[in-house]
Amino acid sequence: MTPEDRAIRYLRRRIPSFECVPGCHDCCGPVTASSTEMARLPVKSEAVHEAALAALSCPHLGPNGCEVYEERPLICRLFGTTPRLPCPNGRAPAVMIDSKVEHQIHWFARHTRQVLV
Repeated sequence: MTPEDRAIRYLRRRIPSFECVPGCHDCCGPVTASSTEMARLPVKSEAVHEAALAALSCPHLGPNGCEVYEERPLICRLFGTTPRLPCPNGRAPAVMIDSKVEHQIHWFARHTRQVLV
Protein backbone atom coordinates (compact mmCIF):
# COMPACT_ATOMS: atom_id res chain seq x y z
CA MET A 1 0.00 0.00 0.00
CA THR A 2 1.39 3.40 -0.99
CA PRO A 3 1.61 6.40 1.36
CA GLU A 4 -1.20 8.04 -0.65
CA ASP A 5 -3.39 4.95 -0.24
CA ARG A 6 -2.76 5.04 3.52
CA ALA A 7 -3.59 8.75 3.67
CA ILE A 8 -6.82 8.25 1.73
CA ARG A 9 -7.85 5.37 3.99
CA TYR A 10 -7.05 7.41 7.13
CA LEU A 11 -8.96 10.47 5.93
CA ARG A 12 -11.99 8.50 4.70
CA ARG A 13 -12.44 7.00 8.17
CA ARG A 14 -12.54 10.48 9.71
CA ILE A 15 -15.17 12.03 7.46
CA PRO A 16 -18.59 11.80 9.10
CA SER A 17 -21.49 10.48 7.05
CA PHE A 18 -25.10 11.51 6.82
CA GLU A 19 -28.19 10.62 4.82
CA CYS A 20 -28.72 12.61 1.65
CA VAL A 21 -32.12 13.61 0.31
CA PRO A 22 -33.18 10.62 -1.83
CA GLY A 23 -32.57 11.33 -5.50
CA CYS A 24 -30.56 14.50 -4.86
CA HIS A 25 -27.31 14.97 -6.74
CA ASP A 26 -26.87 18.71 -6.23
CA CYS A 27 -23.28 18.36 -5.04
CA CYS A 28 -22.31 16.01 -7.87
CA GLY A 29 -20.45 18.24 -10.24
CA PRO A 30 -17.04 18.72 -11.74
CA VAL A 31 -14.41 18.18 -9.04
CA THR A 32 -10.80 17.17 -8.88
CA ALA A 33 -9.39 14.14 -7.13
CA SER A 34 -5.94 12.67 -6.65
CA SER A 35 -4.61 10.45 -9.38
CA THR A 36 -4.57 7.62 -6.80
CA GLU A 37 -8.30 8.04 -6.19
CA MET A 38 -8.96 8.24 -9.93
CA ALA A 39 -7.09 4.99 -10.51
CA ARG A 40 -9.75 3.26 -8.37
CA LEU A 41 -12.61 4.49 -10.57
CA PRO A 42 -13.76 3.00 -13.86
CA VAL A 43 -12.33 4.72 -16.92
CA LYS A 44 -14.86 6.83 -18.79
CA SER A 45 -14.54 7.89 -22.40
CA GLU A 46 -13.54 11.40 -23.40
CA ALA A 47 -17.06 11.89 -24.78
CA VAL A 48 -18.62 10.97 -21.42
CA HIS A 49 -16.24 13.35 -19.63
CA GLU A 50 -17.02 16.18 -22.06
CA ALA A 51 -20.79 15.66 -21.75
CA ALA A 52 -20.58 15.63 -17.95
CA LEU A 53 -18.48 18.78 -17.88
CA ALA A 54 -20.87 20.55 -20.28
CA ALA A 55 -23.74 19.63 -17.93
CA LEU A 56 -21.68 20.62 -14.85
CA SER A 57 -22.11 17.05 -13.68
CA CYS A 58 -19.92 14.07 -12.86
CA PRO A 59 -19.13 11.32 -15.37
CA HIS A 60 -19.82 8.75 -12.63
CA LEU A 61 -23.34 10.00 -11.96
CA GLY A 62 -25.82 7.56 -13.45
CA PRO A 63 -29.61 7.44 -13.58
CA ASN A 64 -29.71 5.90 -10.10
CA GLY A 65 -27.09 8.14 -8.50
CA CYS A 66 -23.39 7.79 -7.92
CA GLU A 67 -22.04 4.72 -9.68
CA VAL A 68 -18.80 4.77 -7.67
CA TYR A 69 -20.22 5.62 -4.24
CA GLU A 70 -17.98 3.27 -2.25
CA GLU A 71 -14.85 4.58 -4.00
CA ARG A 72 -15.94 8.21 -4.39
CA PRO A 73 -13.13 10.73 -3.90
CA LEU A 74 -12.44 12.57 -0.66
CA ILE A 75 -13.93 15.81 -1.99
CA CYS A 76 -17.24 14.06 -2.67
CA ARG A 77 -17.25 12.65 0.85
CA LEU A 78 -16.51 16.10 2.28
CA PHE A 79 -19.62 17.78 0.83
CA GLY A 80 -22.18 18.45 3.55
CA THR A 81 -19.79 17.68 6.40
CA THR A 82 -18.28 21.17 6.70
CA PRO A 83 -19.72 24.69 6.61
CA ARG A 84 -17.31 25.40 3.72
CA LEU A 85 -19.13 22.86 1.53
CA PRO A 86 -22.71 22.82 2.82
CA CYS A 87 -25.41 20.50 1.60
CA PRO A 88 -27.76 22.58 -0.58
CA ASN A 89 -30.69 20.84 1.15
CA GLY A 90 -29.51 21.58 4.68
CA ARG A 91 -28.53 18.02 5.51
CA ALA A 92 -25.51 17.38 7.72
CA PRO A 93 -24.05 14.76 10.03
CA ALA A 94 -24.84 14.95 13.74
CA VAL A 95 -21.27 16.17 14.27
CA MET A 96 -19.48 18.07 11.52
CA ILE A 97 -15.99 17.08 10.44
CA ASP A 98 -13.17 17.95 12.81
CA SER A 99 -11.46 21.07 11.47
CA LYS A 100 -8.04 19.40 11.76
CA VAL A 101 -9.19 16.55 9.52
CA GLU A 102 -10.65 19.04 7.04
CA HIS A 103 -7.30 20.84 6.93
CA GLN A 104 -5.54 17.50 6.39
CA ILE A 105 -7.80 16.79 3.41
CA HIS A 106 -7.04 20.19 1.88
CA TRP A 107 -3.32 19.65 2.53
CA PHE A 108 -3.54 16.26 0.82
CA ALA A 109 -5.27 17.84 -2.21
CA ARG A 110 -2.61 20.56 -2.47
CA HIS A 111 0.25 18.09 -2.24
CA THR A 112 -0.94 15.36 -4.60
CA ARG A 113 -1.45 15.40 -8.32
CA GLN A 114 -5.10 16.35 -8.87
CA VAL A 115 -7.06 15.54 -12.01
CA LEU A 116 -10.57 16.40 -13.15
CA VAL A 117 -12.98 13.59 -12.31
